[in-house]
Amino acid sequence: MNAVTEKKLFLVGNAGSTHIGGNLYRAAQKLGLEFRFFDCQEALAGSYLRTKLNWWFLGHRPNRLGYFSGNIVEACKESRPSRLIATGIMPIEKSALKDLRSMGVHCCNYLTDDPWNPALRAPWFMETLALYDHIFTPRKANLDDLRRAGCKKVTYLQFAYAPELHYPEDFTSEEEKLRFACDVVFVGGADRDRVPYIRALMEAGLNVHLYGNYWDRYPGFKNIFRGNADSKSLRLAHRGAKIVLGLVRRANRDGHSMRTYETPAINACMVVEDTPEHREIFGADVPATVFFSGIPEMIDRVRWLLAHDELRRQISAALHQRIIKNKNTYQDRLVSMLEA
Repeated sequence: MNAVTEKKLFLVGNAGSTHIGGNLYRAAQKLGLEFRFFDCQEALAGSYLRTKLNWWFLGHRPNRLGYFSGNIVEACKESRPSRLIATGIMPIEKSALKDLRSMGVHCCNYLTDDPWNPALRAPWFMETLALYDHIFTPRKANLDDLRRAGCKKVTYLQFAYAPELHYPEDFTSEEEKLRFACDVVFVGGADRDRVPYIRALMEAGLNVHLYGNYWDRYPGFKNIFRGNADSKSLRLAHRGAKIVLGLVRRANRDGHSMRTYETPAINACMVVEDTPEHREIFGADVPATVFFSGIPEMIDRVRWLLAHDELRRQISAALHQRIIKNKNTYQDRLVSMLEA
């Protein structure tokens, strides 16, 4: 079905501006679609104690799973959308998906996390996988797992960038420039397997900045932790860093990440883990110094690039053009899902 002829669309996701749900919301607006958005945060509302009990003892079950799912079903009865696209491990329970499909709604999921990740695995969600008409996954590693789980149609669909959020931005003052200046910046959560990489950079005497959840829990990282980055802070952090470190999420079996597209769109120099997906996305003509396997090679690549300013500028420009000149926005991804 052509995206512009989609009768009515339901989107389910996190409405936050830096989340993929928010990116698809803005993409639907740009396409001029008639759509309704359901913010999954409504399913998580409730007391702190109840939230913790449900998370630890009820399989990561959202507090208001039934209520939120029921609202979507009732809205469907009223509006009769032709398609629903959920993003990630979304709080739509099995009975609700059965009701939606009985009404003729084509149900899709852009599965932005790996449901087999032990930290995210939710039995109630695993029961819903086979009920989606189409699963889109940004990781090749779980394609076969999804098929074995009974998913009717599975398609590899990469992450992307949002042009309204991810673009080069200059500093407005010398103080701002100094605040964001560093050798290496990393943006992402403090996964345990990422810690040795950051610690190695620090022990190599490099000026490192960290943005993301939970880095302040680790000894020695307090002085380099900069909190969570909003869209502007993300752009300025990339502008101030000489190198942006790209680590995949191993527990998610990622071959690339959101930053794989966002960082080149912002026009920053990347050093990324060497994966087949990164090689495919960046192309064969990218200098080998962009890729690393293991901590020693990461340190070597970073040191080499820090000593070669012009090479960093060339890499930034080449990756920027490769990403923005091709169909790599979330609007492009939404069109792909609607036309599949």
